Amino acid sequence: MRRPRTILVVLCWIVALALAGCQTAKQQASADIKVDANRADATEEALRVAEASLGKQAEVLAQGDFGQNGREQVLVVNRFSAGAGAKAGGSNSSVIFVRRAAILEKDGGKWTEILLCDEHLKNPNGYLGGSPVARANGWRLEFSQDAKEGLKMKFTPLERFDADGGNADQRSAHQHPILDVRWNKNAKRYQSFDQSHERYLSEVPSLETPQSILK
Repeated sequence: MRRPRTILVVLCWIVALALAGCQTAKQQASADIKVDANRADATEEALRVAEASLGKQAEVLAQGDFGQNGREQVLVVNRFSAGAGAKAGGSNSSVIFVRRAAILEKDGGKWTEILLCDEHLKNPNGYLGGSPVARANGWRLEFSQDAKEGLKMKFTPLERFDADGGNADQRSAHQHPILDVRWNKNAKRYQSFDQSHERYLSEVPSLETPQSILK
């Protein structure tokens, strides 16, 4: 008589474990759906602020806590044609040609533009790139994300490249240097490095001829 009772107890345990497993699976599935929904909402919000900043052609390239300050940031661009971007970057998808770019930051539910790249590179304090300030009618943008240093960006004026996408002569390279832009944790804003990559450069508050060359 004991054996059937033992079998019944075992069966009861099996059923209980199966029910518990189903409940856990349902809870996990519900949690996954909630995460996916939150992620979709964040993506939609990023697209909205991107279009508000750079128009309907705006494209979100990256999103995250780039400044490692607890605030969400997005990197958005207006790129040139897909053919030009592919030609510039080859198999490296983080290298593209852009007409304009911006970094937007969310603070307390409000989005603000903390870096703008049009014919110049600017943050709220002024123009980046030292003196003379770099100017271009388009840029080659290379970007990557680093766990310690956050978002790294290199802006190269298109004037530095010849018609085939290669480097131009040394004179052009001197007139149109590559600008290495990163988040300065001490200054709490994006700034450019000097050419020796030893210190951040101060901004230039204004330009003598700030007129736009973009159409």
